[in-house]
This record gives sequence, C-alpha cells and structure tokens, in this order.
Amino acid sequence: MKKKLLLLSFFISVSSFGQTICTNGFAGIYPCNNIDLLSNMTFTQIGGTSNTEGNDCWGWTDPLDNKEYALMGCTSHTAFIDVTNPVNPIYLGKVVSHNNINSLWRDVKVYNNHAFIVSEASGHGMQVFDLTRLRNVTSPQIFAPDAHYAGFGNCHNIAINEATGYAYCIGTSTFNGGPHIVNIQNPTVPVFAAGYSAQNYCHDAHILNYNGPDISHVGKEIFFGANEDKVVIVDVTNKNNPILLSSFTYSNTEYTHQGWVTDDHKYFILGDEIDESTFGFNTKTIIVDLTDLDAPVLKFNKFGATAAIDHNGYAFGNEFHLANYRAGYRLFDISNLNGNQMNEIASFDTYPTSNSAQFNGAWSIYPYFSSGNILISDIDRGLFVVKKSAVLSNETFSKTKVSLYPNPTKEMVTIQMEDFIHSIEVLDMIGKSILKIDQINNNSYNLNLNSLISGIYLVKVNDKLVEKLVVN
Repeated sequence: MKKKLLLLSFFISVSSFGQTICTNGFAGIYPCNNIDLLSNMTFTQIGGTSNTEGNDCWGWTDPLDNKEYALMGCTSHTAFIDVTNPVNPIYLGKVVSHNNINSLWRDVKVYNNHAFIVSEASGHGMQVFDLTRLRNVTSPQIFAPDAHYAGFGNCHNIAINEATGYAYCIGTSTFNGGPHIVNIQNPTVPVFAAGYSAQNYCHDAHILNYNGPDISHVGKEIFFGANEDKVVIVDVTNKNNPILLSSFTYSNTEYTHQGWVTDDHKYFILGDEIDESTFGFNTKTIIVDLTDLDAPVLKFNKFGATAAIDHNGYAFGNEFHLANYRAGYRLFDISNLNGNQMNEIASFDTYPTSNSAQFNGAWSIYPYFSSGNILISDIDRGLFVVKKSAVLSNETFSKTKVSLYPNPTKEMVTIQMEDFIHSIEVLDMIGKSILKIDQINNNSYNLNLNSLISGIYLVKVNDKLVEKLVVN
C-alpha cells in the first residue's frame, strides 16, 4: 500500500492553496499560463490579521546552506518565511513596524545578509535586520531590529547597489524627496553619505555599476530614477558631487513609477502607474534605449493583454517579470528588444475576479532565486510562491509522441515513446532527484512508484523531455 504524506512539524503554517499545477488555464481558482502554483500563505499565516494588506517583497539566499527565504512587507510588519521547500513554506517571524505605526507602503532590500526596511509610516526611518538570525529558528518570533537609522522619518522606497554598499532611500522628507544616500558597508552601523535634491522627488530607482554600450560611462555608479514625470540618469560615483547626465520624458505621462535596467545595461524597462486608468489603454510598458546615457531615447512601447495597471517589474536574463496588479504576474521574453519584440510567455493571475485598472492584486515580484522559484506579494491574498511550468507544450510532446498513463496514478505508470527510451528520472517539484532508471533501451517502460509519497513530480525522459506526474 502506498505511503501517505503526513506533515508533522513543530511549527508550520498550512497554505490556503497548496501545490497546484497549471492545467487548462487554471491552477485551482487562479487563471494561469505556464506557471504552477507551489504555495500561498495568507496574512494570518505570516504574522498578520484579517485586516492586514501586503506590499513589497524581496528574497535572501543563505550563503551557508543555500536555503531560500522570502521577505514580505505588510501594513504592520515585515514577515520572514523559509521557502526552501516552496510547497511547504514555514513562517519564521516578523519585525514590527517602527513604533508600531502601520502603513500600506513598506519596502525591503538585502545587502550582505541583512534586510533594510523602510516605510511611509511616520518616523519609521530604516530598520536593519541580520538575516542570519533566521537560521535554526524553532518557533515564530517577533524580532527586534539589529539597528535603526533615524536620518529620515517616512520613506517610500529603498534601492541598494550591492556592488558598492550604498543604500538610496527615496521619497523621504529630506532632499526634496530625492535620494538620501546611506553607507551600509557595515550593515549595523549605517552612516549618512550624501543627498541629491536637484531633480526633486524620486519614487523608485535602480542603481548599478555601469557596464553597457556607452563606453564613456563604463565603470561609473549610475542612478536610474523614476521621478514622477520623467526618468533621470545621474552619475553618483562621487556621492558629494552627483552629475545629472540626462532626463527622459515620454508621451501620455501620468506617474513615472518604476523601472529596471536589463542585464546588458542597454535598456531601461519602465512603467507608468496611472496612465492606464487615465487614458484607457491596456498595460503599457516603455522600453528606453540607453545606448547613449547622455541622450536616452524611446525604443518602443509594449501594450499588454489587459487593462490592468503595471506596478513593479524586474529584468533577469532574457525575461522581464511584471507585477501587474489585478492581472497578477506577467512574464515576458525580452531576448529581442533590439527588434522591438517583447512577448508575454507566461502568467499567473492572483486576482482572478477582474483585470480592471484598480489597485488590487500583485504588488511585486522576486525572480532571483537560483531554484527558479518566484515570489509574488499580493495586496489582498498574501505571499505566493510559483514556478514556470517545467513541461513542454502539448504540441511539442505530440511531435515526439511521448505518453504517460495513467496520470494521475497510484503505484505504476507506463511511459511510451516513438524513439527508444534510454533513461527516466523522477524529480520532486523543487528539483531534487527521487529515482533514476538508466539503460532502458526500449520504447515502453512500466515505472513502479511504490517508493513515492503522494504528490506532484516531474518525469524526465532521456534527460531532455519533462512531463508532470500526479501520484495519488
């Protein structure tokens, strides 16, 4: 008789929605395309109440053991969740908002194994939390910050250049809302470095050591700021003497919200938060050509499939990950921006009842875990952990004539293929190999599953083809 999975744990928050594959356009109640749901934790499961709302998220990978953690901003606190096993995430605890003042806006980034947390809450400043304290936690904790920076009060966003160890705190009441720069090279002793007020309020930014096509600026620390009605590009190599290189404006401007530089430093992918609701067009993403940092130009505009508002977006490799509010998470192929191509290849809708231009649903995305697991912070429904579907399309499988049956199954599955099957490997949903059979050299194989517990697995055939297998 097949063993049943019994989840016993000294502390675990059971997800309201567990692991659910994207099948026929849905993962449970959530519309999807090539994205599987691994887990969803509600706010009551991550230190909040039924009245809590969500905002930003970020991630941390422990260099000691490569365990992966989600950092989720909430109206009252920042929650820490172990998502190493994304199907069964574990809530570890929280840092409460400074002076227990709530705010819808909270932002968190990571540098040198420390979380840096800001908020629009009055007098909040910047909290610093040593993430290594999450190791070996045995019950949910309310953590005190390891340090607090009081050089400002409220702050809308924080951006960190990890290559230099400077935090850019933006949207504060200092420097006209421009970047308030803090040296965090010693994380628990943050020190004011400089400020930049000349271009007034900045809403969000991406700062990096530039290594792109404009050779006149290679090696400089460059600030790309979304400044409400324009993009500003500033050389901040000398913190005491920032130099404005250029600004970029575009048509139908309503609120220049946030953007991210592509890995080749050639493009800035920008979102305007209010243009959809004002002008009535579908989600608009603006691609800015950075070939000349002193004179950036519009490359093209990409219009999405829905009327939803775009929020935070992040480029990673040849993909752009967009939190699209009521349209949820949208994934785009950006491998051919040179050819004015940006194609949606996958999606997961965390707000299934509507795609209208309103402020609900997906706030932010974290796509940088080496596991390929992706975090979505949702205003209304908490933390989602998802992953791109590992299966090839049905069309691809039909061409290769691979079949698994029955599926779902209990104790045995038959795998057939037009060509010879040489090897079969079964992996769990976090990529761990469970069993492997080599030297089959036949068109058909009956795979015994008695050693597997109930769940969803990936089956690889000849180290290339992948199909999902549900074991009851």
